[in-house]
Amino acid sequence: MDLGIAGRRAAVTAATGGLGFAAAAALAAEGVQVAICGRDRGRVDAAVERLGHGAVGLVADVGTVEGATAWVAAAAEALGGIDILVPNAGGPPPGNFATAGLEQYLPAIELNLLSVVAMCKAAIPSMQAQRWGRVVAITSLAVRQPMANLILSNTARAGATGFLKTVAREVAADGVTVNSVLPGLHATDRVTQLYGGQPDGAALGIPAKVIGSPADFGQVVAFLCSEQARYVTGTALAVDGGADSALL
Repeated sequence: MDLGIAGRRAAVTAATGGLGFAAAAALAAEGVQVAICGRDRGRVDAAVERLGHGAVGLVADVGTVEGATAWVAAAAEALGGIDILVPNAGGPPPGNFATAGLEQYLPAIELNLLSVVAMCKAAIPSMQAQRWGRVVAITSLAVRQPMANLILSNTARAGATGFLKTVAREVAADGVTVNSVLPGLHATDRVTQLYGGQPDGAALGIPAKVIGSPADFGQVVAFLCSEQARYVTGTALAVDGGADSALL
């Protein structure tokens, strides 16, 4: 199916590997010109080579408001504008109410909430002006059901979800959609490191009985950027093989 986005320009954050790279690859395969970023020049260059399709690689740290804002500006300059924004970032350190110190909350909120706000503030006005745009943020299942020992991520990403839902309602009439995708377990390097080798989906309680493919996840991101998805906005879509047990 032709998604109708060939020739569009996408800025995909933290995309040198994992789910960010999968999203960038799926968009590039649809004829989208993609700019990606990462903190290490070597990893950025290697990812660009794997992506092909004229992808652009930039070094950026989006863990701060300043870094996130600068990244969007640099991507817009490299691409000649941004039609599609895919915010993405790693999570803060683990911890619970007893172990996470108060001083850890502000950095976590900057990493997983304020960076998203900054990127949207920098990218969405031009989308509104051209009356077409897509924002698809990669967040976490923790916004549906808080995860044990991840209180910092649970708190910050829930805030990002509230922000994205609010913005979606405000910019929908301008032809801009704003959605988020909530990944479950996928076969990324990080998951392999955590579980050792190829983890067993059935043993981990995934109804689909398998670990997700990053490529399949990327296809979901690409679809939400498509012309066919123009009436889908304000959603937080779980991509998890049925692991999310929430009713809504």
